[in-house]
Amino acid sequence: MKFTKMQGAGNDFLLIDGFKNNLCEIVPKIKSLCDRRFGVGGDGVIIALPSENSDVKMYYYNSDGSQGEMCGNGIRCFAKFVYEKGIVKKDILKIETLAGIQTAVLKINDKDIVEKIEIEIGNIKYAPEDIVVNVKGENAFNKKINIDGKEIEFSSVFLGVPHTVIFIDKENQYDVNEIGRKIEIHPVFPKKTNVDFVLPISDDEIKIFTWERGAGRTLACGTGSSSSALLCHKLKGMKNRIKVVTEGGDLEVEILDDTRVKLIGSAGISFEGEADLENY
Repeated sequence: MKFTKMQGAGNDFLLIDGFKNNLCEIVPKIKSLCDRRFGVGGDGVIIALPSENSDVKMYYYNSDGSQGEMCGNGIRCFAKFVYEKGIVKKDILKIETLAGIQTAVLKINDKDIVEKIEIEIGNIKYAPEDIVVNVKGENAFNKKINIDGKEIEFSSVFLGVPHTVIFIDKENQYDVNEIGRKIEIHPVFPKKTNVDFVLPISDDEIKIFTWERGAGRTLACGTGSSSSALLCHKLKGMKNRIKVVTEGGDLEVEILDDTRVKLIGSAGISFEGEADLENY
């Protein structure tokens, strides 16, 4: 099986052409392929497949083998992969995901290389039953959760996947790995949640630290960056275009309205290779 290893802001994935490979053979091997010692290594696997209602379908799997609805950094890598591999040669792509149809606008240079990708993420949801969080009210803003006997304030939103934002005053206020893991699997989130620790820097810049559902600690998360910027705009009065500094690189998020944001960033190819699935 041929694959392309890619990264967006340090969030790394194996990209696979599902038009040429058997999905049923790949899926059982995903956890092993993503193992950083015994496999190729990655935060997830993304597979391009035919779509009946869009230009192409994106299937996304976390490194633990579970399927995710969508991935912001992953979909930028996916758009570059699909274009540069000639699967769909369009500079505006309609991509089918389990979170609905997403639009990718590609900025292409004179060498036919995709330099930057803009992803419009729509259908944002705020109701607790849509996020799947056990809290009362019309939204899940400024709620409290008990972790190891301490109350932590959080706000949650759904951008194709559930995200829970914890605002912090300093970088080391919480142990991201420990608290992130405990919040991910807390009973208040029956379907688990992604967790973003957000430090506002100015009225148009934030720094975030990410714990991803099904992947653990990652250097960045596109939907997490988008959720964090959106909640900073709504709850902290920050501007509608925000620079997001992740541990793996910088992204930009533009809040278009209450139900749509635009995620802007680049994606890079690390290397290409082949994997013998019988060895995994």
